[in-house]
Amino acid sequence: MYYKIGEKIEEFAPDAFDHIPFQYVAVIGSAEWSDSYRKFDMGIEWDINIKEITNTRAEVNFDSLTGTFSIPSREDISGKRHKFAFALDEKGIVFIDDEGFASRVIEKIARTKKYINPCLEKFLYDFMESIIHRDYQIIEKFDSELDAMEADILGGVAEDSVKKLSMIRRNLRDLRIHYVQLIDFCQELEENENEFFSAENERYFHLVSQRIQTLYEMTISLSDYTTHIRELAQAQLDMRQNRIMTILTVITSIFMPLTLIAGWYGMNFVYMPELKSPIAYPAVFVVCVLIVIVSLVVFKRKKWL
Repeated sequence: MYYKIGEKIEEFAPDAFDHIPFQYVAVIGSAEWSDSYRKFDMGIEWDINIKEITNTRAEVNFDSLTGTFSIPSREDISGKRHKFAFALDEKGIVFIDDEGFASRVIEKIARTKKYINPCLEKFLYDFMESIIHRDYQIIEKFDSELDAMEADILGGVAEDSVKKLSMIRRNLRDLRIHYVQLIDFCQELEENENEFFSAENERYFHLVSQRIQTLYEMTISLSDYTTHIRELAQAQLDMRQNRIMTILTVITSIFMPLTLIAGWYGMNFVYMPELKSPIAYPAVFVVCVLIVIVSLVVFKRKKWL
């Protein structure tokens, strides 16, 4: 697919890329790039393997700027990523994409954007914006989930909290790494080492970089919040365990004198006078009840129960 960067992003059928009077966007597969990269006249021979892409980056060449994108799916942030490559110069940009992600983004831009001053820089700005446009809502959703999780933990309902918290921490970590790479990518564009971009349009890269920086700082803040919640969950767990140990200690303390009495009178010596006394059993029973009552009163006053 080939697109003209004009008042709108529109498809066109190029005859050659040597004398196109406007900037363009192309989306081709890796096999087509290997067969026809020379027609774009970017002065590079780049054998790209989409499957081996691991990060988002940009690299300055003599007559071009090349790089890769590795974008987490917003439906499954820690899952499979959208991977594609690109090469650009002052004439336009070529996306090498076997999945179709870049095409979907460009088609959305074509439907929704209209340019007063069409340029490659503004298209790249819109492309980057399309990548992160849902992220504010995603981070706000994580924030709401963490708030609810904190309330559940304080309310004593924390059965799945650790598992959910681990998943959110993993997603925030992957987003944070993604944003760092995007910020570096935007800075590479803003440096404009090959002078492909006009100085007045470099502000687009600075603007989108600032927005990504804001998202990055939000993920750091939420990561710190997850640490607080994890510590809170551990504190609640420790409190429950201490409560259980306190109850077991109280029960043990109550039954220790009763066990002593039972052991004492279980010896069955012949000359134990209580064995033949008619009031021995009621007396021992009353003593045992008094021991239990007095112990409970003492523990209540000391707030052990």
